[in-house]
Amino acid sequence: MAGEGGSAAAAAAGLLNGGTGEGPGGKRARLGSAPHSPPAGNRVTVVLGAQWGDEGKGKVVDLLSLDADLVCRCQGGNNAGHTVVVDTVEYNFHLLPSGVINHNATSFIGNGVVIHLPGLFEEAEKNLKRGSGLEGWETRTVISDRAHLVFNFHQAVDGIQEQQRQQQAGKNLGTTKKGIGPAYASKASRTGLRICDLLADFNEFSKKFKALAQHYKASYPTLNINTEAELEQLKIYAEKIRPLVKDGVYFMYQALHGPPKKILVEGANAALLDIDFGTYPFVTSSNCTVGGVCTGLGIPPHYIGKVYGVVKAYTTRVGVGTFPTEQNNEIGETLQARGREFGVTTGRKRRCGWLDLVLVKYAHRINGFSA
Repeated sequence: MAGEGGSAAAAAAGLLNGGTGEGPGGKRARLGSAPHSPPAGNRVTVVLGAQWGDEGKGKVVDLLSLDADLVCRCQGGNNAGHTVVVDTVEYNFHLLPSGVINHNATSFIGNGVVIHLPGLFEEAEKNLKRGSGLEGWETRTVISDRAHLVFNFHQAVDGIQEQQRQQQAGKNLGTTKKGIGPAYASKASRTGLRICDLLADFNEFSKKFKALAQHYKASYPTLNINTEAELEQLKIYAEKIRPLVKDGVYFMYQALHGPPKKILVEGANAALLDIDFGTYPFVTSSNCTVGGVCTGLGIPPHYIGKVYGVVKAYTTRVGVGTFPTEQNNEIGETLQARGREFGVTTGRKRRCGWLDLVLVKYAHRINGFSA
């Protein structure tokens, strides 16, 4: 056994040192001592929230996307809300990247995003009525084939779960009831369905859809699911999105290794809402810190360039959960009124308080903000 272990160690050292297993002068090289040069290819600029969201990421992305070639969403769903004002016209985005307003850029919805198809097309229609900024959005939007789907019953379950929390503990999580948590739960339990499932064999998709619906129906007896009606709706949406869908991994690989491109990633939610690092359990259901960029788009970490941490001069959060600097008084009301602090997705008033630098420092430790 000792001989086998020695052989394995020698083989590992050999791989690290170009196959020789030795460093300069015949010495065995230590792990990580081999010289490393940055890989060739395009770098990704990332914009992340450094508080509890609503810091103004959409505005920052809108500015940076003026000369971007590709703008990506890597996580979350239509629980996010980003407001962009162009030529006095206000656009509200939830699933579409804020850079979709730039007609010269491609918008990419990555595999880490959960997509409610009715919500996506409703969002597009609403913004088309507001102004010409969204014209032709389908021709410059790409959706990853691996992105999971949010169904209408996911949204209904989200609402039921909130009611149950309120009844049992007297405190809910304050979700947007957009079905994001239940959809990520389906994904984690390996019962979820993806865009690629929808666009493949629809009969097979229907069987899996019915099985998933039945599972939720058994868990929540009051749940009302019109399975056939939703499947008919999904069949129509399948044909509408088919031209937009690509192999997301290959698409990003080409973007990174092809001609020079400016690639921008728009984070949804924020560091203190991260499922791992946020104020759990009052958090979102995805990784909205920098690691979510890699897993949500399928890119290696060394292609990440600047990481913008967006902070506003005070602190807000929507819904319930800890908030050390909250001002439940006239000051908080003034911040709320002057900042016009209403949730883009829910319209709820945001709780307001002083800038919390301890919180921002914590967010920086996780994300390594460089801009």
